[in-house]
Amino acid sequence: MTADLQSTIAKVPPGRWAVGVSGGADSVALLRLLHARGDLVLHVVHLDHQLRGAESEADARFVASLSAELKLPSTFATRAQIEPTLENPPANLESRGRAMRIALFTRVAQQRQLDGVILAHHADDVAETILMRLARGSLWWTLRGIEPATQIAQLLLLRPLLNIRRDSLRAYLTEIGQHWREDASNASTQFARNRARKLLSDNPKLFEPSLQLARDCDHLCDWIDSVAPALPDVFAVNELADRPAVIARLSAMRWLLSQGCPPTECSTIVIDRLIEMSRDAATPSRQSFPGRLEVRRRGGVISPKVA
Repeated sequence: MTADLQSTIAKVPPGRWAVGVSGGADSVALLRLLHARGDLVLHVVHLDHQLRGAESEADARFVASLSAELKLPSTFATRAQIEPTLENPPANLESRGRAMRIALFTRVAQQRQLDGVILAHHADDVAETILMRLARGSLWWTLRGIEPATQIAQLLLLRPLLNIRRDSLRAYLTEIGQHWREDASNASTQFARNRARKLLSDNPKLFEPSLQLARDCDHLCDWIDSVAPALPDVFAVNELADRPAVIARLSAMRWLLSQGCPPTECSTIVIDRLIEMSRDAATPSRQSFPGRLEVRRRGGVISPKVA
């Protein structure tokens, strides 16, 4: 095992953890690395998305066999079992898949009294994510990459491999003689991530600049987060109007979210509309925002009213 992999896995805190294992090289390498620690209580979790027929079923059998070989408890579920339990499932296939995995991880963590789930996202995933967000015209505050630790409701997600390249994980598996499953759909250009992966493969010089952009945006977000004021429910227009745009946008976004604006609908256009209400008295003094939120400006004061 390379020194980089050893030091990376050593940072995982002792505890009881679910491990998301698809059967692909990344998650298999993660499982073997965690298992080599010897001081972690692990529970393998696998979701069959039922998108590739017999191949998906073979992935599940492979993960079951590996779990048995390592003498680890495991939980297996299918899309048909998990998807009906989702509230407002995303229309996008990839997003819906993520929502199903989170739902399954949450259920297992609660039932087994685990500390959270450990996932196999790595440095190549970060670069791909940045390119995907750039292609969508995402805002700079979404270009921070992937967080090493994320709390989603009651579920803690750890991603210890974010500084490790995909090739390093495969080299480790080859070194220890561990097989893995290849997902043929990873070559399909139907999915945005696969297109980003191919772009990086064809243009390897984009990799490091993509990671540097993520690091720079992370530092910028940290600074803005430290100086952007939290607005009260009712605030004077100059509390927002007098701020530089880059800071005003974060304060405005936080305020809108606190008033019930859905995160998926809190776009730059929506945020800037609130800022304009504060800066320009010629704009309508009463406006509707997502989440049935009515915002009023009267006497130099902004106030909310849920419809």
